[in-house]
Amino acid sequence: MNQPLAYVHPGAKIAKNVVIEPFATIHNNVIIGDGTWIGSNVTIMEGARIGKNCSIYPGSVISAIPQDLKFQDEDTTVVIGDNTTLREYVTVNRGTVDRGKTVIGKNCLIMAYCHIAHDCIVGDNCIFSNNSTLAGHVTVGDFAILAGMTAVHQFCTLGRHAFITGGSLVRKDVPPFVKGAREPMSYVGINSIGLRRRGFDSSKIREIQNIYRILYQKGLNNTQAVRLIEADMEATKERDEILQFIKNSKRGIMKGYFSN
Repeated sequence: MNQPLAYVHPGAKIAKNVVIEPFATIHNNVIIGDGTWIGSNVTIMEGARIGKNCSIYPGSVISAIPQDLKFQDEDTTVVIGDNTTLREYVTVNRGTVDRGKTVIGKNCLIMAYCHIAHDCIVGDNCIFSNNSTLAGHVTVGDFAILAGMTAVHQFCTLGRHAFITGGSLVRKDVPPFVKGAREPMSYVGINSIGLRRRGFDSSKIREIQNIYRILYQKGLNNTQAVRLIEADMEATKERDEILQFIKNSKRGIMKGYFSN
């Protein structure tokens, strides 16, 4: 249902049961899936690919060109998965030639005033609290949570099930299953509460804790810790995910916290 005071470009592809509120603007080359709600004063620009049953709240701007001076008007997109909610004044920029797209997965909640820059890839079931910001080329794994006013440096990677406390400045990669806090941001334990909520049993949580004790609490460098984990810890999906993350990290992983 399109309100007469909304503008929808004739080249946009809108499913029949999409609701577009007054004063929304939908540009050319936009696709919006079944059951999605577009609030008043939302602007959806060229290249947006929005899934089913999404909600986009007033003031949001989706698929504006990147805030990157190297951008040369490449044909790029923003892809938003099914059942994702973008609250008021969220901004999501198109990709550049680097990745060609900016992606937010399914079942995500992106709260008010968040910014997701060009070429970011956000997994499924993520929660970004108010004013969280991703610089360009950031990768965020499934079920990651950013508390309010978190700022993530360009090219960083956040692992699955990571939890970042409010006001954090994320300058390094954050491994899977952990909590990051303090300044500079550091490892402060695993995200045990989040893991329990998502069905991880006590033995699996202990296994993950033991892996990170070796990595962060034995006084070893990362190479030594990885070798010890591979030698001493049984190969499991979670162990291998953590090891692969460390080995693949281009910016280096966040440090452990040591009190003075």
